[in-house]
Amino acid sequence: MSFSGIWSYRSLVNNPDLSASFDSLRFGAGTLILSEPAPGKIGGSLGGTGWSLSLDGAATDGAPATLKWQGRGMIDNEEWVYDYLGYPVPRWPNGVDQIDTIVGTVIRTVTHSNGQSPAGYTATFYAVRV
Repeated sequence: MSFSGIWSYRSLVNNPDLSASFDSLRFGAGTLILSEPAPGKIGGSLGGTGWSLSLDGAATDGAPATLKWQGRGMIDNEEWVYDYLGYPVPRWPNGVDQIDTIVGTVIRTVTHSNGQSPAGYTATFYAVRV
């Protein structure tokens, strides 16, 4: 599977409380643009209004394949750094209108927003091919 292309990205807070509103689970959302500049390499960007991260990482074959990249960017004069680990969702043999999807985890690597967004915070993400 080629990962190059445009994806809709969403990340969610890992909260086991089923009474939490779905809106309260939002961690992030944006447009994920993946490129494969060389075999095994991942590049691109992840961003939205007022922010953008440049991506650099790797894709490895396997069952399942693994994508690992780091996103870096300057947002409001602060460096944002996040690391991502994702896997393509397998296709169901009888799936109807199944869209390529990547699922995984994200970790905030560097504290930002004057300490209000601490390093080490993790969330779950999924990205759906546009």
